[in-house]
Amino acid sequence: MNSCWVLGGVAPCVPLSAQLLRRNLQQQQQNGVPPALGYGIAQAAPQAHHARDLSCLRPATNPPARAVRSPPAATAPPAPAPGAKRKGKADASSPSSPSPPRPRRALAVAMAASLLALAVALLVGAGFGGVDTGAAAPVEAEGGEVTYGSVIKLMHEKTKHRLHSHDVPYGSGSGQQSVTGFPEGDDSNSYWIIRPTPDSSSKQGDAIETGGIIKLQHMRTRRWLHSHLHASPLSGNLEVSCFGGDELSDTGDYWRLEIEGSGKVWKRDQKVRLRHIDTGGYLHSHNKKYNRLGGGQQEVCGVKEKRAENIWLAAEGVYLPVNGSK
Repeated sequence: MNSCWVLGGVAPCVPLSAQLLRRNLQQQQQNGVPPALGYGIAQAAPQAHHARDLSCLRPATNPPARAVRSPPAATAPPAPAPGAKRKGKADASSPSSPSPPRPRRALAVAMAASLLALAVALLVGAGFGGVDTGAAAPVEAEGGEVTYGSVIKLMHEKTKHRLHSHDVPYGSGSGQQSVTGFPEGDDSNSYWIIRPTPDSSSKQGDAIETGGIIKLQHMRTRRWLHSHLHASPLSGNLEVSCFGGDELSDTGDYWRLEIEGSGKVWKRDQKVRLRHIDTGGYLHSHNKKYNRLGGGQQEVCGVKEKRAENIWLAAEGVYLPVNGSK
């Protein structure tokens, strides 16, 4: 079926013969009906199977002679009230409600456990050179013995500065990690782990006697207190640095303990000196300050003479209990 344009839209048209078309037009003229208002006339689309073009007619609906008004514009439905939803259907345009926050208690417990494990690992550390692992027990009593595996701060007796290091290299000499004296006692970069040498039979928890050879490992950076023949930056004495790591060490990290007075075993209230094995220099500090380092940090170096500035004491730390008599 073809379609034809009529007043008011497009409607289907039935192809008629020319004879029927003339008959209908004659009836319209006899009845006095104008063709434009009685019937819509249009040219039908050509058909491949028709031998000639045919016209289409369609009766017009309700032929009053008045302008056809356009249908009113569709009005949008009223917007739903804020927060309102259709019954039985989810509001697809509104965002889904945020899920409630997960409980934080489990996360806090896990973090606390991790921090505790890390602290124990850093303070006690893995065994090195025959040192066994174990739990650290703080000893606060004055005069407590200093043992292998303890994590301590060494205080310079003359200036009260703590032996200190950090991941900052020297700008001269060896260029290794610098060692300084730090004035405050609460800095975490001033902790050192006391280790025996690899060829020693000493183990963690053993007391340290005068004349014993020890190694001091910086807790934060895991490097060893070291010395050599390079000149120190401020005074030109023997440079003291930090060198190596857990798997790298040499005899430049060896220090001999010398207790002042008649004591035979290192205790917290005893004055001691540390003499470097390779160079023979004593661990030394003085009031020569670094300008570029904040906090009033002073030089630590090595000198070959015994002086009042060579004396150190064991200060704050975690001291392992003594294993017992040998």
